[in-house]
Amino acid sequence: MENKQESWIQHEEQVVAHNYAPLHVVLSKGKGAKVWDMDGKEYLDFMSAYSAVNAGHGNRRLLSVFMEQASRLVITSRAFYNDQLEPFATALCDVTGLDMVLPMNTGAEAVETAIKAARKWGYQKKGIEADKAEIIVSSGNFHGRTTTIVSFSDDLEAKAEYGPYTPGFKTVPFGDAQALRDAITPNTVAFLTEPMQGEGGIILPPKGWLKEVRDICTENNVLLVVDEIQTGMGRTGKNFAFEHEIADEKPDMLLLAKALGGGLFPLSACVGKKDVMEVFTPGTHGSTWGGNPLACAIGKEAIAILVEDQLADRSEKLGAYLVQQLEAINTSLITEIRGAGLWVGVDIDTSKVEAKAVAKALLEKGILCKETHAKTLRLAPPLIITKAEIDWAIEQIKGVLASFDAQV
Repeated sequence: MENKQESWIQHEEQVVAHNYAPLHVVLSKGKGAKVWDMDGKEYLDFMSAYSAVNAGHGNRRLLSVFMEQASRLVITSRAFYNDQLEPFATALCDVTGLDMVLPMNTGAEAVETAIKAARKWGYQKKGIEADKAEIIVSSGNFHGRTTTIVSFSDDLEAKAEYGPYTPGFKTVPFGDAQALRDAITPNTVAFLTEPMQGEGGIILPPKGWLKEVRDICTENNVLLVVDEIQTGMGRTGKNFAFEHEIADEKPDMLLLAKALGGGLFPLSACVGKKDVMEVFTPGTHGSTWGGNPLACAIGKEAIAILVEDQLADRSEKLGAYLVQQLEAINTSLITEIRGAGLWVGVDIDTSKVEAKAVAKALLEKGILCKETHAKTLRLAPPLIITKAEIDWAIEQIKGVLASFDAQV
């Protein structure tokens, strides 16, 4: 690390709150699956900003739309109609197979929107007594960091000292359909879950679980709310992860963000069935920036790239190749590899080396990734990455693991 970057980091530490612990590299440029630091060193991005950069850094189509729309009209607020919201919403309804869109800006806002929609639906459509609505969530969940959302997190670090916590939530084990069935009461309005857990360490549920969950929710008149803020937009080898099991039945609400904004601009959406989304009326929910023309123009183009460039198909094929190459590495340090598309979790034997140490060593070799829950390395490059770039990354990973193997 050059002194210039260390000096930059030290100055940032003085003026920016310490709510993250970044790796010590200062990035200044990106193109495709690569980024460069202030000193010009090149890296392969195996984080993709937590799956926000599925279409790659500096995507030419997205930049063109960004510049054209930004020079024309950026924001009006929803006090007026604009000529970009309807085309974006139509494209999103078409690709998801759902009926209506409520646009917001961040993933957490989309989750909060779904919570409000589910509760209002429960009171208006299901006849639940006022203030009695319950929402069931999965253990190990990550849906954002607002006060309400951390209230139903079981990550103690994420929620410590943020009480009093918002009531109305019940937790069941992720991937356990029977536990969900047992937890439902007459006051249950929704089951909110990730189809596959990202922050938890790329945790995949048992096969058939989401299909059974859909059936349970239907039988009990409970909304199925699927958070695909990380898994959506081609990341897991399907346009949306729910399509692995319930492509025909669909969730009642689907939550999207990150890659929906093309890696250029904050954009999120709660997409749902009309029966649910129509509970919102003027004044009951909103956002000044939600549905702004710039975000919508970018979102429409991001959807077009997803479909036209067959990003989900690329993710499926290259993800399978990445896992195959990882499994072929001769090392005592990897205890498990899990993946869906270009979304792979590699568990490290922490009795021998910390996953954080591996991530730091990979940084030195030109691979950007990050650990989660101390033991898991998440590998999630842009979906436009090439096979040759994956091959190069595998060689760096082999070298790093070999160096640690030699020390144990």
